[in-house]
Amino acid sequence: MKTLKTLTICALGALMFASCSNAPKFEKLPGITDGQIDSVSYAVGISFGEMLKSSNMNCIDFAQMQKGMFAVLNGDSLKIDRQKVGQIIQGYMIAAETAMAKQKEAEQATFLEQNKKNEGVQVTESGLQYKIEAAGNEEIKATAQDTVEVNYVGTLLDGTEFDSSYKRGETAKFPLNRVIKGWTEGMQLVGEGGKIKLWVPFELGYGPRPMGPELPGYSTLVFDVELVKVYKAVPKEEKK
Repeated sequence: MKTLKTLTICALGALMFASCSNAPKFEKLPGITDGQIDSVSYAVGISFGEMLKSSNMNCIDFAQMQKGMFAVLNGDSLKIDRQKVGQIIQGYMIAAETAMAKQKEAEQATFLEQNKKNEGVQVTESGLQYKIEAAGNEEIKATAQDTVEVNYVGTLLDGTEFDSSYKRGETAKFPLNRVIKGWTEGMQLVGEGGKIKLWVPFELGYGPRPMGPELPGYSTLVFDVELVKVYKAVPKEEKK
């Protein structure tokens, strides 16, 4: 179904790039105005652009797309067997994802290799990089079983901000064993009241999965965190 949806959007979107000389001509349906056609055409263009941007198909050759679409609409012979269309698209998307992963890994490795040379930056065995901005109370540190209350800003390597408790106007509170590995590990390195900067490789973050349009897959995450309070876990025997 996802492939069929992609094909449909691609076909509709290609109309946005069609020249008047070779585009198929269709009569307007009764009651449909030029304004409606203009609006839906622009809306299709937006959907098409968003689809390409999120599916690693933004390097597509629109001229070739037009040829394939117009061949179908005009009833011409096709250069590719219809039965192979889905296979070709699926194959490309797999190849594109693999290529993106390699590119992201290389970019991340280059950045982290340089970043660890900066003053104050430390690296854990897992590959997490961090810098203590303020140590806080060394006697009150969290463990993986504890809950923490924090203020933070999350950005990508290019500085794009994807999350901020400050902008929401309230602190965030969560158990450390229910968040990404980079947070679980990183928040145990600073005391209550302290501040820490984390560089989280994608393996310790969300991995290859995109988490919405602002957080693509294979992203190295940067967090500036203030550890407001540590809530120690209550031992099971004390809960009875």
